[in-house]
Amino acid sequence: MNKSFGGVKAVDNVSFNVFKGEILGIIGPNGSGKTTLVNLITGFVKADSGAVFSEGTKLTGLTPDKIAGLGIVRTFQIPRPYHSLSAVKNLVVPLYSSRIMRTIGGKLGDRDTVALDILEEIGFERDAHVPYKLASAFSEGYLKRLELARCLALRPHVIIMDELFSGLSVSEIAAMIPLVERLQMNGITIMMVEHRVRELFQIAQRVMVMNFGEKIGEDIPEKILESEIVKQAYLGVT
Repeated sequence: MNKSFGGVKAVDNVSFNVFKGEILGIIGPNGSGKTTLVNLITGFVKADSGAVFSEGTKLTGLTPDKIAGLGIVRTFQIPRPYHSLSAVKNLVVPLYSSRIMRTIGGKLGDRDTVALDILEEIGFERDAHVPYKLASAFSEGYLKRLELARCLALRPHVIIMDELFSGLSVSEIAAMIPLVERLQMNGITIMMVEHRVRELFQIAQRVMVMNFGEKIGEDIPEKILESEIVKQAYLGVT
């Protein structure tokens, strides 16, 4: 896949596979093309060339909502909730989506209750007032959890997490890691773009490394740490 902005190659002939039920980490310096790659996969940016397929279905050319409707969803580096709505109501919106109607035949029950169940799963205190607070009042930790909850409301089979750990404290990340692992155990395929390499390497089965728009490495975390190319490009080691 290729994408240029002006004369800058943001994604330069990048090709890779993600296997069902795995956690694939994507790392690289700032400006290496990671988020552009996510935008290409999820339809927010149009590729200059190349294509994305999911289980035989071509995603390239589809709009973001159509891709999400196929169960391939994403979080954003900067959370994008409905700031004027509570956490519960932020989840009620995707619970009315055509994907939910199609996958469960519209027999969902009380959507507020379903939303509370999802929020509790990702760490909101069900019996506290927090789920009913406006999203605009949340800390970064809660916003990141809400971002993930909005993905889960669509019952996805692939989640692309763009800097999920960014802006979180060590304790918040420690609480988030088991959640990500639990999603994987439930059969969800996960792609994680991350700068928090140490934490990412605890849970990723494979890691892909990008630099200046190119893929410069792809292997298990232990091998990536040993790669001289990765050390030079990503860690600044010569």
